[in-house]
Amino acid sequence: MMFAIKKLEKMIVLVLVAFMAVVLLLSPIELGWIIVKDIITPPMFLLEIDELLEIFGLFMLVLIGIELLDTIAKTYMGESADHAQIVMTVAIIAIARKVIILDVKDLSGLVLVGIAAIILALSIGYYLIKKYDGGAKGGSENDL
Repeated sequence: MMFAIKKLEKMIVLVLVAFMAVVLLLSPIELGWIIVKDIITPPMFLLEIDELLEIFGLFMLVLIGIELLDTIAKTYMGESADHAQIVMTVAIIAIARKVIILDVKDLSGLVLVGIAAIILALSIGYYLIKKYDGGAKGGSENDL
């Protein structure tokens, strides 16, 4: 029974990897189209701040997609990888993307403090996971 469940899980992951690969192949094309469209609209060769933020956001989204594909491949396709560390890495990248495209003048101080708390919590969590893994695998704290 357990063998059948593992086989089904592997098939689902393969389908997800195929879908993610298709999306990742199309994403740079979409990003390129948006850049060309923004450049050729008047005023030509000048990008406004909102256009730059959109482009940077899409660029980071493509990078997050690549990281997710790598995560799925490492986690479920046979490589021994620490699930918690991979999830934390993807979460840090995602929050970094959000911070990069954030328009802070529209946000209250409490929201900014909340974002800072999320970043701090993810950073501490990542540090603790790395520290725990280093000790469990015979590494030292200097490996960090």
